[in-house]
Amino acid sequence: MNEAMDATQTEHVGFFLIPDFSMISFAAVVDPLRMANRISGKPLYQWHFYGLHNQAVPCSNGVSVQPTREMSDTAAIDRMIVVAGIRAHLMDEQPLYKWLRTLAKRGVGLGSTSTGSLLLARAGLLNERTSTIHWENRQSMQEEFPELRVTGELYEIDRNVITCSGGLAGLDMILHLISLKHGEALANDVAEQCIHPNIRPAHDKQRMKLQLRYNANHPRLMQALELMRENIEEVLTCQEISDYAGISNRQLERLFHQHLGMSPAQYYMSLRLERACHLLQQTSMSILQIGTACGFISTSYFSRCYRKRYAHTPRDERKAGAALSGCNEPSI
Repeated sequence: MNEAMDATQTEHVGFFLIPDFSMISFAAVVDPLRMANRISGKPLYQWHFYGLHNQAVPCSNGVSVQPTREMSDTAAIDRMIVVAGIRAHLMDEQPLYKWLRTLAKRGVGLGSTSTGSLLLARAGLLNERTSTIHWENRQSMQEEFPELRVTGELYEIDRNVITCSGGLAGLDMILHLISLKHGEALANDVAEQCIHPNIRPAHDKQRMKLQLRYNANHPRLMQALELMRENIEEVLTCQEISDYAGISNRQLERLFHQHLGMSPAQYYMSLRLERACHLLQQTSMSILQIGTACGFISTSYFSRCYRKRYAHTPRDERKAGAALSGCNEPSI
């Protein structure tokens, strides 16, 4: 996007919708533009919707959105944002990647929300740039593109490319862009309209704080949980976790049963299997590679543990393709 563009000039933003895109991610980046126009009383933004083959695009909740422009009609576009969701990793649309590269060469700013970052990467548009993606997809994107710098930020702005982790983070990103171009006062007014009193900075965490998720605030327990989250491939023993947290094994067991209703080993296993589930759904890594990446010493042991948790094997999960299987953080 031309950064020298007059702040009073209408900015044209295109949204390229990928089948099964996230409605909440979509609304979070579109509605603030409408509100900015309404509050300012000026046509600061115009938005346009695009889709593959210029056909209606279904989102993940079943609602379809009809493109308002054809892919050949991009003459006035200042920025194009790819809006994706749960099935983006299954896409292999070379014509789309070529189209995005053509826009980039023309000087159009590019962006993405949620798993749209993966498609920008496949188009070669994130090379030598810092980007982000939804926390659930970060490892799989890093596996596919180990040379890229993929962070856990809410959003990243690197020159003329913006990437957003998805969900309501898109609102924070758009509010930031409104602030940069039209001032903090307008951004704050839009935030109030959204009943979003605290505009989060880019570096805020994507995931809910462990204290809130588990309604617990014991510092040793929080330290143990973070250690487990950060050590999935190289699995720590309960003794090592206890030593790092500065408590005894017996105290660790008591804290987990008191606050989470399960043992440390059970929780740790659930975390590893959750990660494995995501990798099976989102990558082409072999089952052996996924088992190793999640700390399992053999494929057979990995398969037994997976079947016990999800009532089917990793191979069954892979065959099911992108079908959701309810992979969640360990329930308590």
